Amino acid sequence: MPLSFAEPTDPFVPLHVIAQSDLDAWLADQPEHVGRWVAANGFTAALGQILLVPDDAGGTICALAGYGTESKRARKRFALAAVAESLPEGTYQIASGLDAERAEMECLGWLLTGYTFDRYASKSPAKTGLIAPEGVDAARIEAMANAEALIRDLVNTPASDMGPEHLQQAIETLAEEFGASCKTILGDALLEQNFPMIHTVGRAADQAPRLIEMNWGSAGPKLTLVGKGVCFDTGGLNLKPGASMGLMKKDMGGAANVLGLARMIMALNLPLRLRVLIPAVENAVAGNAFRPGDILNSRKGLTVEINNTDAEGRLVLADALALADEGKPDLVISMATLTGAARVALGPDLAPFYTDDDQTAAALSDAAQRSADPVWRMPFHTPYEAMIEPGIADLDNAPSGGFAGSITAALFLRRFVENSAYMHFDIYAWQPSKSPGRSKGGLGQGPRAILGALPEVLGL
Repeated sequence: MPLSFAEPTDPFVPLHVIAQSDLDAWLADQPEHVGRWVAANGFTAALGQILLVPDDAGGTICALAGYGTESKRARKRFALAAVAESLPEGTYQIASGLDAERAEMECLGWLLTGYTFDRYASKSPAKTGLIAPEGVDAARIEAMANAEALIRDLVNTPASDMGPEHLQQAIETLAEEFGASCKTILGDALLEQNFPMIHTVGRAADQAPRLIEMNWGSAGPKLTLVGKGVCFDTGGLNLKPGASMGLMKKDMGGAANVLGLARMIMALNLPLRLRVLIPAVENAVAGNAFRPGDILNSRKGLTVEINNTDAEGRLVLADALALADEGKPDLVISMATLTGAARVALGPDLAPFYTDDDQTAAALSDAAQRSADPVWRMPFHTPYEAMIEPGIADLDNAPSGGFAGSITAALFLRRFVENSAYMHFDIYAWQPSKSPGRSKGGLGQGPRAILGALPEVLGL
């Protein structure tokens, strides 16, 4: 079910959003009986607090939503989402108290409370609708909400129903919806067309490895998105322990986030030429699995020594990035659930990104704040290049020592992009526990920030 605003013709309840510091001023403009009702019910406008104000006939004059203090709001992503989840069933229209600077973020959070993942068990749908406030770009907010829903659906679906062939089907469905073209290089055809590392990583699985390509748009700057589509990661012969394997259905979270970003770009009809590349594999264990100590050839011609088969994501991305770079786009962006080192550095909520361009980094950081999609710049620290050079081959897929794991992975990927501006995201794509507007499970990290930065970065 699409996440969308309520029709403005629906019967609605006016909703006043009130910060604690503004409560007295708001009450001063209200009839006396409203002030008595507010006091009798102990409404202080604390963050997330709600109060329905009745009329003489037992109906509702309006609803009040506590917006708390600035310091309390800083600790929440979507303050009004908590209100939306607590209000009685009905349609609401914001009557006062929400400034334009916060409106887009808060409306997005409200729409996201309507997300449910009900493929395997029934869930109660959202009961509160919101009429789009005047002055907000309703189509843009709905595009962001439905892109987030797509990301969550893809990540939440287990590998039994989201293997490489299912991911291909999801991409083909998205392409058909927006009139994009889609093609797939499958199985041994990867070897014939020079994608040896994608084939090597995925050859041990029942579902053949593949490279899926989607193209959309005929004019404007060229943007290529590359997403890690490892639909399940056992770790290969460097087998993960059970506790580490439990969330590996989300190892295609990079692909899911790329597809969410692509969906927003197409839904908003941005004036650019979009190319999406998804290497889709399962890193399985079988007699033909690749081994520690193997040396692989890549599409770019660089050789890679395998020191850990559990560092497979950068291998499939490398072949796809080499293809992306051959097209010389204006910008290449890769997204991947790549390293545990990124989580150690920044935790699950911040998405680290890498770029060599300070202006791009500034544009992305500014857009991230506006869109409630936090990111943090990490360095392409060139002096660490020696750490990914093993001597026996051009590159090492898993440098020993344990230091700077996210940085060395990003440096590895940068070796495959020489002709284009490049940005890389090392994301988690998972919400560990439920919070307002964010259900436990799959999560978008970075797409909204990128969307907001694209006009400046690409000159749209």
